[in-house]
Amino acid sequence: MKPTLIIGGGIVGLFTAYFLNKEGIEVTVIDRTDLSENCSTGNAGMIVPSHIIPLAAPGMISKGISWMFSSKSPFYIHPRLDMKLAKWCLLFFKAANEAQVNRAIPFLKNLSLLSKFLYLEFKEAHPEAALALQEKGLMMAYQTQAVEKEEVEFAHLARKHGLEAEILTPDDLRKVEPNLELKARGAVLLPGDAHLDPGALYGFLNKYLKEKGVKFLSNTQVTDFEKTGSKVSAVITDKGKIDAEKVILCGGSWSGELAQMLGFSLPMMGGKGYSFLQENKPEIMQATILTEQKVAVSPYGAHIRFGGTMEIAGTNQSINRNRVKGIYEAINRYYPDFQAKFPEEGKIWKGLRPCSPDGLPYIGFAPNYTNVLVNSGHSMMGVSLAPASGKIVAELHQQKDTSTEIAGFEVGRYA
Repeated sequence: MKPTLIIGGGIVGLFTAYFLNKEGIEVTVIDRTDLSENCSTGNAGMIVPSHIIPLAAPGMISKGISWMFSSKSPFYIHPRLDMKLAKWCLLFFKAANEAQVNRAIPFLKNLSLLSKFLYLEFKEAHPEAALALQEKGLMMAYQTQAVEKEEVEFAHLARKHGLEAEILTPDDLRKVEPNLELKARGAVLLPGDAHLDPGALYGFLNKYLKEKGVKFLSNTQVTDFEKTGSKVSAVITDKGKIDAEKVILCGGSWSGELAQMLGFSLPMMGGKGYSFLQENKPEIMQATILTEQKVAVSPYGAHIRFGGTMEIAGTNQSINRNRVKGIYEAINRYYPDFQAKFPEEGKIWKGLRPCSPDGLPYIGFAPNYTNVLVNSGHSMMGVSLAPASGKIVAELHQQKDTSTEIAGFEVGRYA
């Protein structure tokens, strides 16, 4: 029996392997790296059913233009002559409208809620995983009147769609963060959100799947596909040919190139983010987004991770220290008492989030193929959505009904 080949060993690929393995399917994971560090290992680790608005939202166009002039800004597209980037930007512009966002909300919400449920199941099934999963919600802290208006409006929108949202005053913030000042006009608390240690999750899944018989081919580059009619019969790599029963593209920011080899369009750009760990002194208690700077704060007791920025960078993986400075400077802007230290070069984590132009993942069968599936394009929500999208792809693989509606994630929407 030929295996199902998963191309891409990030968190989305591993959760896809996890659910296929539970179905008794023989799985091989192929990855271009050594699988030690990727976009899954150093992000904020947030599980966010509250994030119902995709990246391509109406306000992002005007904000993006103003942010273009600052190398420390939260969202940055480096201007360059690149037809792939130009096409992606045009599609992003077309998607950033209210009608598209309203259409996307139910799909994202239901996928996110399914993922949160699956994480709780996973934690119960694998207490040995030591995920540091904390169900304390997520706080959106703001300093300016303009952003306060946006966040309060979002709180009302979240409630309209059945999600909890609490509007907090400065007095409330002092109770949430008793150990230090949080310099903010207020915040919106989203109690249904959670966060975990993404490195611990990734390490556990990698080890667990190997023990369960999933094969891993690291440092292996896919160069082509062997096709017969509407099927892929084998994957060609720099290490040789591998026969396949089915193929699943979970290649993150490189998924567009894989799709091109198969003859269909999957617009994708890498959105580079950065993070670093610090000693948590004085101790910050609450997972928070510093909204003006779009900096994520993930506390794990003695340590804390600060992360952020969205730098549309293709697949360029160099470190832009100015982007990191933007995150670092935000810390004391909001937490003046916190003992922040600028990280050494070797302590800065970077990752490429795979961004579709409309901010929605691609989940389902590839156009014109009966044995090729796609699970990619999760943008900033790879960890958050990985269990749900992995389960759904496993269901599609097994010709079962999906656990939630996926019409909004159609793989061929740009084909």
